[in-house]
Amino acid sequence: MRPHIEFIHQDDLIWHMAELPHGQGQAEQQNLSYDEEDGSASTRVIFKTDWSRVAGLHAAATEWYVLKGEVRLGDEDILTEGSYFCAPKGILTPALKVAAGTEVLLFREYGDWKFEPANADAPGTPEEYKLTVVHTNEMDWYEVTDPEHGSPMNFERGGTPVPGLYIKLMYRDPITGFYTRLIKAKPGWREHPLAHHPVFEESYTLSGKFHYNYGSLDAGTYFFRPAHIRHGDFKADDEEGTTFLLRCDGDLVDWYTDNARVEMFGDPQNWGEGYPDTEEPKLLQPVRSRSVGEWEDPNYQ
Repeated sequence: MRPHIEFIHQDDLIWHMAELPHGQGQAEQQNLSYDEEDGSASTRVIFKTDWSRVAGLHAAATEWYVLKGEVRLGDEDILTEGSYFCAPKGILTPALKVAAGTEVLLFREYGDWKFEPANADAPGTPEEYKLTVVHTNEMDWYEVTDPEHGSPMNFERGGTPVPGLYIKLMYRDPITGFYTRLIKAKPGWREHPLAHHPVFEESYTLSGKFHYNYGSLDAGTYFFRPAHIRHGDFKADDEEGTTFLLRCDGDLVDWYTDNARVEMFGDPQNWGEGYPDTEEPKLLQPVRSRSVGEWEDPNYQ
């Protein structure tokens, strides 16, 4: 399974050669999260040159979300910023042509990077599955409380729509309930209680900012939480709110814990010669991220 990541900014990640076999051109990827057991991954890919690939079949369910640039999918679909496609496992992905400088979020689920050129659907593919293409900039936002277009929750299991959130549902697996959607939190929106879910939850912040008990999630910040990881609370930016991409491997049910707190007490020991009668010694610790600022200790490289 993928490790718990709470949370990381893309500027702190290194670049690798993109795992895009049979492609023509140059591309690099950052691994937001990676499952070392089955190869599932969430990545950010940048195309350094024009890039193309023939039609074929992925070993994994595969999703692309365009952050910027242009992707031509087959002969009909041109994907620009905010466009998305999902090719479930066993469904033919048309030929791709990607313009240099394009950036995408690329998600693989239930399989690794393998890809085989092909001209037809694989035999035995469930009839419920098909290639899905959406252009989110042409979609309306719906409140999570909207009974027809809102949050895909199982209310019999405790699903609770939280007012103040708006949704664009890009894909929902008709069998497993796995879904990918955009969420917009209105300015100042807040969720107070500690929460956890029976499914994994991952998010990439697209715009705005969330203030969180571990810091701030601004554009380019990512987290991955396996099922049952407690988290909270969140507060959206007071001026512009927050927009983020969210994926879950089933119905998102919020299980809340009220009156939660973390406390730590203790008596200081060995804090320097003479302490506590002398000044508390300074702990020299470098900034953990070059993207945040310069290293505090010039001798630490």
